[in-house]
Amino acid sequence: MKLFETYVVRRVGMMFLVALLPVLAIIWTTQVLQRINLVTDSGQSMGSFAKLATLILPTIIPIVLPFALVIGITQTLTAMNSDSELTVMEAAGAKRSIIIRPIMILAIAISAFSFFVDNVVEPKARVAARQMVAEAYADLLSTVIEEKNFRRIEDGLYVQISQRLSGRILKGLFVVDSRDPAFDLIYYAKEGAVDPSGTSLLMKDGEVHRKTADGNVSVIKFDSYSFDLSDMTQSRGQATLRSSDRSLGFLLNPDPNDPDYMAKPGSYRAELHRRLNEWALPAIFALISLVIAGDARSHREARLHPMVSALTIAFALRWADFYAANQIDNAPRFVGVLYGINIVSALIAIVLLMRNRKMTMPVSIRNRLSSWRQRIVDRMPTAPDGSNGSGA
Repeated sequence: MKLFETYVVRRVGMMFLVALLPVLAIIWTTQVLQRINLVTDSGQSMGSFAKLATLILPTIIPIVLPFALVIGITQTLTAMNSDSELTVMEAAGAKRSIIIRPIMILAIAISAFSFFVDNVVEPKARVAARQMVAEAYADLLSTVIEEKNFRRIEDGLYVQISQRLSGRILKGLFVVDSRDPAFDLIYYAKEGAVDPSGTSLLMKDGEVHRKTADGNVSVIKFDSYSFDLSDMTQSRGQATLRSSDRSLGFLLNPDPNDPDYMAKPGSYRAELHRRLNEWALPAIFALISLVIAGDARSHREARLHPMVSALTIAFALRWADFYAANQIDNAPRFVGVLYGINIVSALIAIVLLMRNRKMTMPVSIRNRLSSWRQRIVDRMPTAPDGSNGSGA
């Protein structure tokens, strides 16, 4: 790579990182805070929470990468144009490829990285995160619930124990069950234990209070009682895998006997084509950015900032991809629409770059903007000229 091309790649790469890291940190923080209940509800340590936060990071990287690249390219080229670097290059007869080549090499490298994260790292991270959450909630009664503290197991079900002994033995059990709107149940037992399978809570020497909606209360004493936990534990110890959690190999050749695939085959088709399409967005957005900001422009020329124009087109293209991918679930014909959107966009950008065409604002819009700008300037108060009163 030539010296000037290395210079361009270094500047674009630095601006890309400057745009990527803060946005990535903000989105990552919002996603992590939504999982804070893993600590509050299941009693997990901050180390477990930090591990879960790390597993979330690969799920947002492919989303942020294309837009950070747009900002890096347009801001760098705009700064080079302001410093007259692009003008000097054009006047010296340098080909436009001296800018296009290094930027596209960087964009293709970022696209390859996005493909690796989206199809290799992210599925494994999703599976690990689901399994971690499932295991955290799998055995709340026997290992997590703190002594002498009420703990919500799920909506309408609360448990307190006074002492935990070895062998999964629990002393002083107090259970409140208001999940059924017709009546409330309050259990008290001197001793209890969770069976090894985790499907039932065995209580001994206690009583149950049953309160109906009309206020009637009945009390039943028991020597032994089994409280069913199967509804809570059957889905907590095992992570349910969705289409977004599957590897690319599974999406290409799904197991016809997989329960989730049998229930929602359309979501697997949509996920497959989303992954085969989304990884190319950094390269496509780079082409669009080069068309908008890759040429020398006069500072007096009326136009929007290249970053605004490029991001507007990028967001519109990303929204169109998102809409088409969601429609594939129920309408397979949108598979062609999904690929067509990006292929057509890339071809248009390539043709404009090959013909050295500039994206210019229509004359009518340019004149209207100039007129509005002049009206605003005319209405602004004029600063007093101090030289007029300096003396005669």
